[in-house]
Amino acid sequence: MKDVMRLDKLLAMLGEGTRSEVRSAVRAGRVTVDGQAARDAGMQVDALSSRVCIDGRLLEYRQQRHVMLNKPQGVLTAARDPRQQTVMDLLPPLYRAMGCMPAGRLDKDTEGLLVITSDGQLAHQIISPRHEVGKVYLAHVDGPLGDADVKAFAAGLHIDDADGAFDARPAALEVLSSGETQSVTRVRVTEGRYHQVKRMFAARGVQVTYLKRLQIGALLLDSALLPGQWREMTDAEIVLLRQEAP
Repeated sequence: MKDVMRLDKLLAMLGEGTRSEVRSAVRAGRVTVDGQAARDAGMQVDALSSRVCIDGRLLEYRQQRHVMLNKPQGVLTAARDPRQQTVMDLLPPLYRAMGCMPAGRLDKDTEGLLVITSDGQLAHQIISPRHEVGKVYLAHVDGPLGDADVKAFAAGLHIDDADGAFDARPAALEVLSSGETQSVTRVRVTEGRYHQVKRMFAARGVQVTYLKRLQIGALLLDSALLPGQWREMTDAEIVLLRQEAP
């Protein structure tokens, strides 16, 4: 398999600067291809097999990139926004240049597991309700919950509020603790409508005060990642997500 492209395009894609900046780097003799100084920024290179270095540093090219992010509160799940920080702003420019996008969304005040990928098919698989990929959340609410709520979630709730009406699919609710002013729960849903989890709890008379996504399909959030931290996903983790396809 080959992936042949111009040298300056490859360098820009890998976040080494704009096209004009990387051309200047080539002219300055800072770039080598397979051990030889590159003289032409327009030369064709095989991004998969050529050893491309800048300032002696070997560059790593992959046809696809997959990132696990522990999304912090206060950050938008969007590619760009002129006024507010987005999840893409938390990553180096390389990932935007490689065409990475969030696979689904988390509300601005929700934190936790978010997959960012350049693989549109994988993103669709995660997002599409047809695939019924489960998402597990830790949710704190401002009142008591009990067996009746667990059964209501399992039966599928009818939601009718200011944001519209729909019948939520059956969901698995586990009440970890319950009190008059706060309950802690774990909930698994298989669709991702607007404010889905918050609206489901509101239909049972309580408001969500804290929400964190812990899991997508069989993929668990890395507990070592603090809010705002990220890492590239392992091959095994990518396989876990792909296995969710029907």
